[in-house]
Amino acid sequence: MRLTPQQLEQFDRDGYLFFPGLFTPEETRTLTDAVPDLYARREAYNVREKGSDAVRTNFAAHLTSEPFARLARHPRMVQPVMDLFDEEVYMHQFKINGKMAFEGDVWQWHQDYGTWLNDDMMPTERAMNVAIFLDDVNEFNGPLMFIPGSHKKGVVEAKHDLTTTSYPLWTVDNELIAKLVERAGGKDGGIVSPKGPAGSMILFHSCLVHASSSNLSPWNRVSVYLSLCAVSNHIRRFKRPEYIAHRDFTPIACLPDDCLLQPYPVDVPWKNGMPASALATTSEPFDQLKKAA
Repeated sequence: MRLTPQQLEQFDRDGYLFFPGLFTPEETRTLTDAVPDLYARREAYNVREKGSDAVRTNFAAHLTSEPFARLARHPRMVQPVMDLFDEEVYMHQFKINGKMAFEGDVWQWHQDYGTWLNDDMMPTERAMNVAIFLDDVNEFNGPLMFIPGSHKKGVVEAKHDLTTTSYPLWTVDNELIAKLVERAGGKDGGIVSPKGPAGSMILFHSCLVHASSSNLSPWNRVSVYLSLCAVSNHIRRFKRPEYIAHRDFTPIACLPDDCLLQPYPVDVPWKNGMPASALATTSEPFDQLKKAA
């Protein structure tokens, strides 16, 4: 899938593109059917909600599950990012965010690149998120909220929130959020929330400020997020475990467009368990580690 000049212009202006129903129900079903088994595993890569057994985030499913390994190589998700960067990309992070019915907690206002810069020493914002809805998303089940154009501000000031939820996040304070929303149009479009059927896809800039509210509805809102980074922009520090911030900078080789419906062979190295090395971390920059070696 290639982006049109009009889409490139819209992305530059707003910081995101929305593709309702891009994946068919049959394609989406191959993914949703694989989620319960992933969520049931008692592994470090399943982060559960604070005070609940509900999964908040599952990391690295593309290394443990064949359907998600194929999704990680899907041209509809990967090619648009390569178009924007004019460069090959690697998988920086792969998440399945739960936002389960009645139990899905908030995701505070943040920029993803803020975390990648502060924790992973990613040099620039040449990284991107691609999200696909595995459930229908409506105004009640905690949809994503974006501040259009906020990516134009670059990296904004953030603080490390270690207490609000079960997952630490570099968050943006309320005063700055209010200013960004007003700048984007206030009550007339200062916050937008793409909603649509399962199989819809969002492409959004790593500096776009976004959040989501808790899910008090009886409907799950499970979504997959591919965080794709330009190969030349790979992270320089392994402060976070490998299952969160990946260390394989090999360019992604796309599969054919029907890869969710056909059993193309894929490598699933963690299928039988995550290696101990995936938990290892270091505060030393990657360049210094190379010199020491």
